[in-house]
Amino acid sequence: MLTTLDAEQVHAALPWDALAEALRDAFLSPPQSPVRHAHTLDGAGTEHLLLMPAWDAAHIGLKMVTVIPGAPQFGGHTVEATYLLSARQTGKPLALLDGDALTVRRTAAVSALAARHLLRPDAESLLIVGTGRLAPWLARAHCALNPSIVRVHVWGREVLKAAAVARELEAEGLVVSVCRDLADGVREADLVSCATTSSVPVVLGQWLRAGAHLDLVGAYTPQMRETDDEAIARARVFVDDVASAEREAGDIVQPYRSGAISASHVAGDLGSLLRGDVAGREHDTQVTCFKSVGLALEDLAAARLAVAKSHFQS
Repeated sequence: MLTTLDAEQVHAALPWDALAEALRDAFLSPPQSPVRHAHTLDGAGTEHLLLMPAWDAAHIGLKMVTVIPGAPQFGGHTVEATYLLSARQTGKPLALLDGDALTVRRTAAVSALAARHLLRPDAESLLIVGTGRLAPWLARAHCALNPSIVRVHVWGREVLKAAAVARELEAEGLVVSVCRDLADGVREADLVSCATTSSVPVVLGQWLRAGAHLDLVGAYTPQMRETDDEAIARARVFVDDVASAEREAGDIVQPYRSGAISASHVAGDLGSLLRGDVAGREHDTQVTCFKSVGLALEDLAAARLAVAKSHFQS
């Protein structure tokens, strides 16, 4: 019988600590994970189909994502995602999961896991830059997995949207306020977490305080970016996957092209950081940075955990 998990069930089956542990294991022993497939669905190049496969000895996982800007006029969403988990030995489908919930949950957890190894031990304040779907999940994950963080600030281009995110998080017991001046907010934050769709720098390197950690989740194409060259040049940089970041992440690609950083500037990937092969933060005044692109191994780890947890709970 095929297990189906909707968004609420996926979130319930992925507590932060357990999810972080599953993701840690996946980065330490990565499954097979080819480059994601990207296909254009229309002649104008505005509609896309993304396929993200991964497999190991036990499971095969596939995330299918559609980006169809015109979908809302037909009652749909611009972005839809579904995840299929199958048995490796037989190929038999085992579970169908809400791909959006799976994605926001694992993306936030990966950022928080990286921050756990790169933050200063005395880091207390978090600034969320952006008010989109991922913003509150980043705040939840960072606070849950990095308990030294006790204050959250939210900045957005539209103050009302920032206030709405702040109220949502405040209702869950977090200490939250709206940041009205981004430059001042960045200067005061120990951890700056960006999740935007910007194509121009939002957070400038000159604003980052000594010892800050910068978490970058947006800028998933070479044309997009959330920070300027100075921010990346100042920081000790880690990525989830070096090859993917150098190919897809605007915050890495563009400083390479401008000559602001060299090919050796990225200190390592998350796996090497977790294994201890590469040192993370080297001193308290160092600026650190984690750039996330998003990997199929993260989806497989999260999906497997969600299905296992849901079976145990039932």
